[in-house]
Amino acid sequence: MSRNNAGLSTDRIIIEALRIIDGQGLRRLTMRRLGDALEVEAMAVYHHFPLGKEQLFDAIAAYIIDLDRPAPDEEAAAEQGGEEGDPEDPGDPGERGEEPEDIPWDERLRAWAHRYRSALLRHSGALQLLINRRPDTVPALRSTELLYGAFAEAGLDGGSVVSAAAAFESYVTGAVVREVRSRGLESPSPAVLDGRFPTVTALRDVPVDHARQFDEGLEALIAALVPVHA
Repeated sequence: MSRNNAGLSTDRIIIEALRIIDGQGLRRLTMRRLGDALEVEAMAVYHHFPLGKEQLFDAIAAYIIDLDRPAPDEEAAAEQGGEEGDPEDPGDPGERGEEPEDIPWDERLRAWAHRYRSALLRHSGALQLLINRRPDTVPALRSTELLYGAFAEAGLDGGSVVSAAAAFESYVTGAVVREVRSRGLESPSPAVLDGRFPTVTALRDVPVDHARQFDEGLEALIAALVPVHA
């Protein structure tokens, strides 16, 4: 194992930690295993996170929901492109997490919902870290600001803005949890679909398209939260 810590950054540690979580599960993440993956001593990781694993978990949670950060495939493409890319071209604002004010409020909400869903699904093994932490980091407050601003522009005010934003974020998070759960491990003793569950039994062969269901639910929610578009 190399003891050379040159190039070891907070982001590199977080990215490697997420690789372990995504591939092996949250329980398998230890500082020693993370150091091995980075080819450094565990103490090198503690240099960046002196308070230990909980501090690392805080950073991972903030990293996942930082929608202004390029997605991993975009970062890789940028690195491969090198000097061939156009430094003057900022890319599509909607794809990069920027929300120009000239984009209608409902389009800003849709764009945020899809980016947030993608971020949570990409690292679904770390969902527990988000659920157990308050949304008080800079990335979390950026999202709250975007949601509040969009609903205020739609014509809501005060408590209505706060309630609408809470419902909107809860919908996206809940939809992700439902999708992840549907792909999870089967119960050791699954219930038999019989006469006790007549409707479930009748509909058990209906194909499930999570993306389509998400979009349909999103449109219904927006219409319900703001019945008359401003």
